[in-house]
Amino acid sequence: MQRNWIGKSYGCSVTFAVADSDLKMTVFTTRVDTIFGVTFMTIAPEHELIPRLTTADRIKAVEEYINKAKLKSERERMSEVRSVSGVFTGSHVIHPFTGEKIPIWIADYVLAAYGTGMVMGVPSSDTRDFAFAHHFGLPIVRVQTGDKTDIAEEDFDPKAGTMINSDFLNGLPVDKAINLATTRVEEKGIGKSKINYRLRDAVFSRQRYWGEPFPIYYKNDVPHPLDEDELPLILPQVDAYLPTEEGEPPLGRAKNWKYQDKYPYELSTMPGWAGSSWYLFRYMDPDNKNMFVGREAQEYWENVDLYIGGSEHATGHLLYSRFWTKFLYDLEYLTMDEPFKKLINQGMIQGRSNFVFRIKGTNKFVTSQLKDEHDVQALHVDVNIVENDILDIEEFRKWSPEYEDAEFILVDGQYLCGNEVEKMSKSLYNVVNPDDIIEKYGADTLRLYEMFLGPLDQSKPWNTHGIDGVSKFLRKFWRLFFDKKGNFMVSEDDPSMDELKILHKTIKKAEEDIDRLSFNTSVSQFMICTNELYSFNTHKRKILEPLTVIISPYAPHICEELWSLLGHNESITRAMYPKYREEYIREETFEYPVSVNGKLRTKINFNLDTPREDMEKQVLASEIIQKWLGGKDPKKVIIVPQKIINVVI
Repeated sequence: MQRNWIGKSYGCSVTFAVADSDLKMTVFTTRVDTIFGVTFMTIAPEHELIPRLTTADRIKAVEEYINKAKLKSERERMSEVRSVSGVFTGSHVIHPFTGEKIPIWIADYVLAAYGTGMVMGVPSSDTRDFAFAHHFGLPIVRVQTGDKTDIAEEDFDPKAGTMINSDFLNGLPVDKAINLATTRVEEKGIGKSKINYRLRDAVFSRQRYWGEPFPIYYKNDVPHPLDEDELPLILPQVDAYLPTEEGEPPLGRAKNWKYQDKYPYELSTMPGWAGSSWYLFRYMDPDNKNMFVGREAQEYWENVDLYIGGSEHATGHLLYSRFWTKFLYDLEYLTMDEPFKKLINQGMIQGRSNFVFRIKGTNKFVTSQLKDEHDVQALHVDVNIVENDILDIEEFRKWSPEYEDAEFILVDGQYLCGNEVEKMSKSLYNVVNPDDIIEKYGADTLRLYEMFLGPLDQSKPWNTHGIDGVSKFLRKFWRLFFDKKGNFMVSEDDPSMDELKILHKTIKKAEEDIDRLSFNTSVSQFMICTNELYSFNTHKRKILEPLTVIISPYAPHICEELWSLLGHNESITRAMYPKYREEYIREETFEYPVSVNGKLRTKINFNLDTPREDMEKQVLASEIIQKWLGGKDPKKVIIVPQKIINVVI
């Protein structure tokens, strides 16, 4: 993602002369070999040359198109592959090799910030150029032949085949054609080989309060920096973190915020990544008065061991942190040139939308089970008035004036909504407010449930169906510490082997899962452990105290409370993690599935130290196995230790 964002491309710049003008258009292309397939030129809607390229009869059409293009974001322009739009400028360029006139169009799929903001249109070798030419009826000249060279086919490969209709390039494979075409362009004096980057200038300012203030003041409208001994410049007090009535940033609200009480400071602040990209080094040596980090401290701590962030950080904080670190490394302030040792991208919590089904032309809604019996329209409904897909009808009527008089066709007195996993978005009414979940279930339930949804690095749909189970688990865990009358009751009795076994299984599992960042399986093990202890009617300190410690990172509030009730004055965050002991979970027996010719017929328990010969005798003496043997002697008995036994007849 970072490589694509920076966009390093090896290619060639080529200059086209504009017909009947002294203007020239220079394009950057990675496929100069396709130059004989150029049938049009496209230019970005915001390009500065457009006024000079637009002929008098095309001014109105060009202005209308540019105004529409301004309404689209760069992301939209890059992603709208199927949405073809453009306008002819009225001008042409001269093909540098053939001398033909080629029309110049404006198209919003061309970005001013990439290359030169101009593209040579080769519809036979580029999918966007093909769509554009096809839409506007422009010529398409094939310049490659062979397998996978037909752009209209799904298996099209832009670098396949050999060159045709390309003069001195005919018959050459693509890689050799690129080299020769670049050489001829340079010999002709109309271009040169070039490495191009997509990297755009980063806007290093924000119209907000929170951020490092720029150490800049203005004297006669000319910016001046503060001297180094005048740093740091501290944010001033403001009455509100809002823009001024005149539209200035929040710093415009500060009273007398001027350099030497005379010259106004810059009102913008730096972006979040100005400091966050390298403050990791300050944490290593926070009390150093002479430098941001001392060499000894930096060499001791080195890189951050683990970076957890969403994939959107790849071209944000993560990328800038790498820039900063490499820059400081080049200046010899650091001994390593990468800030992080390991990266984990956590998955996105997706929305789970709910739908109601309105019978068309009415204000009557039919439950999901009956929707196929009517002509219905599916409408998104606020998931916060739906629980386990059951709609709260009264809340739905209050939700919108449109539905105040809504009628419902129910099944068993309930309205069942439809559902679908989609991106969480306000427009889809599927945004779940964490505050609402906490109000209803508590913060620990929310934390546990988020981890229980699935692996950390996978996207997961938010679904309230399972949150009740997590809440019940916490209540059952709490009840381990109380008697039936609700009195706190923890005994000092020694635990049984069964209690020690399930506890140490859980310690081992949680420890391994934390190393693997596999939190969902830990939560599952906590539930298993709690259920078993509950069935044992366990109230023993030697079991419950270590269990509370290992659950505390997941459910800190309930565990902190229980830790205090257990008589501890210090926070549970200061407690030692319990040690796993292998002897408590070592199994003495194993229940073997026993098959005959590969089909399971019975199960038999054996001590782990039972000799192989004794196991075989007991298996063959079994009534069930004798029945399937039918008096025959087995050809062999296969025993895979602590896995299976298979009798072959």
